[in-house]
Amino acid sequence: MPENLTELLRNNPYPGRGIVLGRTSLPEGSAAVIAYWIMGRSANSRNRIFTRTDDGIRTEPKDPSRVADPSLILYRPVAMAGSRTIVTNGDQTETVRDFLLRGETFEAALRTRTFEPDAPNFTPRISGLLERDGSYRLAILKASAGRRCLRQFFEYPGEDGVGHLLTTYRGDGDPLPSFAGEPVPVALDAPDAEAFAGRLWDALNGDNRISLFVRCIDLGSGLARTCVVNRYGDGWSEAPETPIWK
Repeated sequence: MPENLTELLRNNPYPGRGIVLGRTSLPEGSAAVIAYWIMGRSANSRNRIFTRTDDGIRTEPKDPSRVADPSLILYRPVAMAGSRTIVTNGDQTETVRDFLLRGETFEAALRTRTFEPDAPNFTPRISGLLERDGSYRLAILKASAGRRCLRQFFEYPGEDGVGHLLTTYRGDGDPLPSFAGEPVPVALDAPDAEAFAGRLWDALNGDNRISLFVRCIDLGSGLARTCVVNRYGDGWSEAPETPIWK
């Protein structure tokens, strides 16, 4: 039975970075749903905003003069490879995109990557791929007790009203405890990107939330509506004027 997404987030003070992929119903058909957020405890992590790119978003510093280490905090979380949408929590976005554009697979791309080198947390790399038909894949690359990389891949056909949640952490701690188990099935009723983004933003811990991206794509027309919320700086919304794919 799918769980309540906002309740899951409201009861977790620090899920870290998170991905939701799934499908919801529209009066005229179905829509794919994408959500991605970042959280932060350090000044370096909190000094970020989401900004537009041609096909998605990237993280940028709110105040460039305060960036201590850009290596794991500045990247492109959402990008397109043809009609496929990639969403990740790091620079593996570029790895996945490069592999897909030359005809290779999501899984092959991530087998070349490992978890983040941020001891003692060794944060997992989480990644998702949304297909044109609303099916999707999720993956997590995390550290074993012996610091070997464990790679797990999950594939979903897409079902109206259902999505899957994957986060970097199970909650707060020192070190932070990595996500465990399979992506969590969650109920989705989000035909309106702005309303859905508002519910998610309200559910994320107010001290730790930094930025949130939500996109809803009509699977019939390809028209997409995108909404971004930034703790620091302006958020924005885009009306579905043109199809995200042809």
